[in-house]
Amino acid sequence: MSAVDPLLSRRPWHDLPPALAPLLRARLPELTTEMVQAIRREVRGYRQPIGSAVAHDLAEAVRLAATQFTELVEEPDAPQQHYVPRFKRLGRLEYLSGRGMDGLQAAYRIGARVACRRYMDVAREASFSGEIAVPLSEAVLTHIHAMAEGSVAGFEEARAGAADEMLRTRRLLAARLLERNRDPLAEPLPDLARRAAWPLPERVRCAVLPASADLTAVHEDVLRVSRGGELHLVAPDDSLLTVLEGTEVAVGPSVLLNEAWVSLHCARLGRRLGRLRAEEHLAELHLLHGSPIGTLLTDQVLEPLRTLPPGKAERLTDTLDALLTSGGRTAPEVAAALGIHPQTARNRLRQLAALYGDRLDDPAFRFDVQLALRSRSVRRSLLP
Repeated sequence: MSAVDPLLSRRPWHDLPPALAPLLRARLPELTTEMVQAIRREVRGYRQPIGSAVAHDLAEAVRLAATQFTELVEEPDAPQQHYVPRFKRLGRLEYLSGRGMDGLQAAYRIGARVACRRYMDVAREASFSGEIAVPLSEAVLTHIHAMAEGSVAGFEEARAGAADEMLRTRRLLAARLLERNRDPLAEPLPDLARRAAWPLPERVRCAVLPASADLTAVHEDVLRVSRGGELHLVAPDDSLLTVLEGTEVAVGPSVLLNEAWVSLHCARLGRRLGRLRAEEHLAELHLLHGSPIGTLLTDQVLEPLRTLPPGKAERLTDTLDALLTSGGRTAPEVAAALGIHPQTARNRLRQLAALYGDRLDDPAFRFDVQLALRSRSVRRSLLP
């Protein structure tokens, strides 16, 4: 029996007389009934009505164990590999039924106790020597140990399989949440979330980090999916900030559930630009996201300065920026902002008036200039 051989030899069965096997086989129905009754009486989890799935599985397991034991008495070296998956199945059923292994382990012990006593009764009735007690007891214990090992393996395989399936479902859920345009024919999010055992929150926050990053500090309930060499995380609202505090992970802003992709988008932009807490730099991220258009706008609004010498053009650009960001738009305010003499500020303002004319009084144009100059400043400070 390969499930036993790596752990314990078959020596106990070699020490038993093969003539005991037909005697045990003839008594199997009453022996198995007694074992089942003892297990049902002592293990709460198996006290299910006769005819129930649990009762059926228990009776089948006991019959299987007693049959195999009898076969080993009759022919200790006979192949027993075909029993291994059947004992694994018992452990798998325990997991799928939501039970742990404690009940099945207890059932094995109780079955072994009853089997030892009843097998000895059969041996005595057949007038076998009392010396049979030692190898018989050892054989029962060896057999129970092997069955328990097989069932534990089945239980762990089922648990690992369920964990793998849960991870796959959660990866799928993360990918679905991060879609900008969701397939209307796909599985409804509530159903997918239910299969993933992940209650849908009202708001989420996303994060981005390298695919090779260590996630041991991140709770297993944080959704994660690998895409394009990055790990994307999705978690309810602020939980990510607490977990990832002090790390180099880029975290997006808190958003409504159906806007998770926006949080991820901000986190990715922030990571690229070194702004790891994206919600603190949304204006910069917004401007940089449209960087090519921002460049066109800057070229457009600064067109009147293009023919000037570079140094003069740069000074007038700074003056234009100070003018539009000052409250009263006066020469002293501009001078204070730039650290220059008020008369110098007045000269520059006259030059700007000559270049731009009445457009400096147009609110729409002033907005364009401020947007262009802010975009220019952000690009210069953040982009290579």
